[in-house]
Amino acid sequence: LVAAAAALALQASAAQGAFNVTIHVANLDGEQEGAFKICVHPEWAPLGAARFGELLQAGFFSQLRFFRVVPSFMAQFGISGDPTKAADWRQKTIRDDPVLKHNTRGMVTFATAGPNTRTTQMFINFKDNRFLDSQGFSPFAEVVEGMEVVDKIYKGYGERPDQGAIQSRGNEYLSANFPKLTYITSASAGEASQAAPAPLAAKVPLAMAKVQVAQTEGAG
Repeated sequence: LVAAAAALALQASAAQGAFNVTIHVANLDGEQEGAFKICVHPEWAPLGAARFGELLQAGFFSQLRFFRVVPSFMAQFGISGDPTKAADWRQKTIRDDPVLKHNTRGMVTFATAGPNTRTTQMFINFKDNRFLDSQGFSPFAEVVEGMEVVDKIYKGYGERPDQGAIQSRGNEYLSANFPKLTYITSASAGEASQAAPAPLAAKVPLAMAKVQVAQTEGAG
């Protein structure tokens, strides 16, 4: 059944082709609002792209916090602010996709806690993090407009928010303890892209080679 579901997701994702999603955010740098656009590429990571589409259709992204934001590395999000929904989605793992693109600046990638453990958490690379490629982190989308907005995602809390507490208490925990976190107000799909846009250029190579999975799921 799992293999059949994966095959169906693969076929549906591939048939759809690349599509754009506009993501509106608030609390940029603790106070501003803005928006950025990503292009989802099923040909890069079919299962990851299909899961993102599933989450989008379910209205999953509204009020999601960027709870783990590491300067000069990445911004991680994807735990539902509703503990019941978070628990439900946490059980819905998907299999790994091959890594066909590098984790360079602006690439969007699912977080993982090991092989075949992807669920809903993902991250946006702030810079060239291609050392993640060999660890199985497979980009499925890229920021094509508004990377300057992504750069303003609030970084003041770093890795302090506890993922276990987010899973069990949701946005109640985050709002009480980390009120300045940037959060998504809406995410909506636009027309399918007929031609893939050029990727953002990586500006600063990352000179580190050691990565550890953080708590439940992580980018490193």
